[in-house]
Amino acid sequence: MATFLYRLGKASYQKAGWVIVAWLVGLIAIAGLGTTFGGATEEEFRIPGSESQQAFDRLEAVFPSFAGASVQAVIVAPEGVRLDSAENRELIDTLTQALDSSPGVEAATGPFDEYAGRAISDDGRYAYIQVQFQMADAGVSDEILATLVAERDIVSETDLVVEFGGNVFQEQEFGLTISELLGLIFAGLVLIITFRSMRLAWMPLASAIIGVGIAIGLIIFAALGLTISSSAPLLATMLGLAVGTDYSLFILSRHRTQLAQGEDPLESAATAVGTAGNAVVFAGITVIIALLGLFVVGIPFLSVMGASAALAVAIAILAAITLLPALMGMSGEKLRPKPQSAASRLALAGSERPSVGRRWVRLVMRHPVITSAVSIVCLGILALPALTLDLNLPSGGQEPLESTQRKAFDHISEGFGPGYNGPLLIAVDITGSNDVMGDLDSLRGELEGVAGVEYVSEGFPSPGIDTGIFQVVPQYAPDSLETKQLLAELRSEARGWEETYGTAIAVTGLTAIGVDLSQRIQDALIPFGLVVVGLSILLLVAVFRSVMVPIKAALGFVLSVLASFGVVVAIFQWGWFSELVGVDTPGPILSFMPILLMAVLFGLAMDYEVFLVSGMRERYAHTKDWRSSLEEGYSSGARVVTAAALIMFFVFFAFVPEGSGTIKPIALGLAVGIALDAFVVRMTLVPALMALFKDRAWWLPQFLERNVPHADVEGEKLRDHIRDTQWSAGSAYLSVHAENLVLSETSPAFSLEWSPGERVDIASDPWTSRLFSGALTGALPAYSGALHVLSHPLPSDAAFARLHVSLWNTIDDDALLPLGESLEQRMSCSSDPRHARRQDRARSIATVVARLNDLSRQLSPEITPAVITPESLPGLLPRQQQILVFSALAVVDGASVCLVNPVGPVTNALDRALWWRGLEAFGGSNQTIGLFSLPNLENSPSDSPVNNRTELGIMAGLVGAV
Repeated sequence: MATFLYRLGKASYQKAGWVIVAWLVGLIAIAGLGTTFGGATEEEFRIPGSESQQAFDRLEAVFPSFAGASVQAVIVAPEGVRLDSAENRELIDTLTQALDSSPGVEAATGPFDEYAGRAISDDGRYAYIQVQFQMADAGVSDEILATLVAERDIVSETDLVVEFGGNVFQEQEFGLTISELLGLIFAGLVLIITFRSMRLAWMPLASAIIGVGIAIGLIIFAALGLTISSSAPLLATMLGLAVGTDYSLFILSRHRTQLAQGEDPLESAATAVGTAGNAVVFAGITVIIALLGLFVVGIPFLSVMGASAALAVAIAILAAITLLPALMGMSGEKLRPKPQSAASRLALAGSERPSVGRRWVRLVMRHPVITSAVSIVCLGILALPALTLDLNLPSGGQEPLESTQRKAFDHISEGFGPGYNGPLLIAVDITGSNDVMGDLDSLRGELEGVAGVEYVSEGFPSPGIDTGIFQVVPQYAPDSLETKQLLAELRSEARGWEETYGTAIAVTGLTAIGVDLSQRIQDALIPFGLVVVGLSILLLVAVFRSVMVPIKAALGFVLSVLASFGVVVAIFQWGWFSELVGVDTPGPILSFMPILLMAVLFGLAMDYEVFLVSGMRERYAHTKDWRSSLEEGYSSGARVVTAAALIMFFVFFAFVPEGSGTIKPIALGLAVGIALDAFVVRMTLVPALMALFKDRAWWLPQFLERNVPHADVEGEKLRDHIRDTQWSAGSAYLSVHAENLVLSETSPAFSLEWSPGERVDIASDPWTSRLFSGALTGALPAYSGALHVLSHPLPSDAAFARLHVSLWNTIDDDALLPLGESLEQRMSCSSDPRHARRQDRARSIATVVARLNDLSRQLSPEITPAVITPESLPGLLPRQQQILVFSALAVVDGASVCLVNPVGPVTNALDRALWWRGLEAFGGSNQTIGLFSLPNLENSPSDSPVNNRTELGIMAGLVGAV
């Protein structure tokens, strides 16, 4: 991966203009597509498979009015005035008729209509008109709502007040405000301070903004066919801006440091993308995996939110590894800090006094026990409010105080009781009833007898007389714990009523769906948390080759998540300092906030763990000194991690003051979680624990060392590749060059040089032949040493070797397949343009067959050669002709380097001479050809084409090279 990113970064730098134009064209095209043809966002909270959702879907099917959106027009009279007076009653009837004829309205039911139920309060001051639309929530436009609301002008000359409430009045449009712009400005200031340069500061922001623009365009366009809530693009924007800026910051910071060290700008940009960019890709993938993990909860709108955010992160990664190096390429040498400048000293960490990060980690290392204890206790205290976490969907009670839906919500609560803002619906299957109305009346009495029920409407059958419906009004607010308990009680009683009346009964309604949704998410929190924590441990074991480092990283993540939960509960649920973040009415926490917060914070926490601790791991691998590794690794990464955390904090917090009620708690939780995880966990608790464990922090059991793959996030293999590439450039004229190459742990080192067109005798035992062949073809890495093929170092360029080095073994298929078919297979796999077309291959096959017959006639007189045709089976030919046929098959593909390793080893000099006669006859003049044979054979005849001989030792491995 690191080598691929290195090449991608170099190509992006060299083709900077084209890359930038491609991104800008993509932004304009995709953003324009989303703006012009995209769909509208819609708040739809469905829980497939739940009792409440199934019952609600059935009611929508049998009661047509259920399919449409609805609102309430709440009318309030002054103190001492009754709405049921003759004058006010006439006025309300006029208003009802006006609302009924408003565009998009299916029907309006006034408080005095026959089937209105209890729609006027006992004191006569409050009443409401129920308005049913012809379309669902998503189809109710702002124009329709504006026309509907304008009808209250009918009572404008009176003392009556009319307010409108309902889900359709909740903010469903995606939009940004000035506070989000301020967040970007603060992020820009952090970048300017970090780089001491305006020229560099705009690049990460530009990369992030372009990536977010493309992501949002795709999300809005996808809203044509998917139900996407307004929170999905907002979450994608937050994450895209935050991680896009941070990921570019990590790469650009590495580039800046390398430039200060004197590296060439092109090579520095490519190396930065291959090393820091490799860590960025790994960290970004962890974020994407965590977000896509939301699919396991099984709630569609939550899955769409996770997928939308994951898309934004993926595009941010792509922008960081392609667009950013292109922007660096446009500036070139201008990004290099001037010698002795403050920016240069910062990049090289060469100031006269220790940095703040170095001084801090030294303090932590001197007092690791106290530091660990204080960090854990502080996080634990912040997490305490999370014990009272109460989840629910947003209701009108959380809307801004000045909004019409909030005023309507409060008026309903004052005049009728809080439960009228969220009634429950009871669906009854009446298909088997012999006395429909009698059973419904009896069941109404049962419902009225349940404690906590304020009011039960009359039971109404559906037009098809198959389903009955009751409206049950709780005594408590829709988002209260008492209403949740009432819902559980009703469902428990319903089991007994089903036996009594012989029919199915279900409790549903938006309130019931909200409770079920919250319960499903709450039930998924612990399993999802275990999956996330377990995944983080597995990933970090592969990264850091340690047991303790992943465990303390995962436990630190748990502490920071719980602490962020606690802060959100204290502000949004308890009401502490709520006015500072624009929370008018504290209440239950948004039901999907915790699981979304866990998913996002997991990925971001792993980002900081990787960027901070990977430097420690790299130094420890070379020095085995835990103290210096901890200090140096921390000092080199602390400044960049601090800047990255501040950027994320400002970007997330910017969505709190002016954000919607849905996005506020998520944004605040992310901002607090990032700050706590970065500054308390990663930069304080982590070094303190590592100082306590010392060398044991890097212990890994042998069975894990053998079986766990190594995730090279810091690009150590890339550094080896760059070093080997520079070495191979000095001998680019050789087709194969090995220097101090060791094939296995017991093999001695050897060196060799093969030139294009050389013919090489390779004397070796079979086992060593396999090791050497594997190393040269890129299939098996050598134990140590340097090796290149055609100036491409191995094993980092193994893909190149697989294309240009062929290893041929005689196998049964070659003996049993017709010769023409075997030749066709070998030529069709060739990169030689002469074999591209079938007719060209047919001519080549005919030429090879003719040449084989010519060579056969030159064999010793005692051999009676068979006539070779394309249909000949090599296994039926005399042995000497078999060798000629196999030698043709070995080199006919035209590979630059051909290794020939007969399965039946070459055991005598005559066979070897015959092999070389065939190889020379069919091999190209620039092909390097090596033939394996057993050791201790006499040298080739004087007329042999061999001009190089390499001897490989028996059993013990290589003993030398000539």
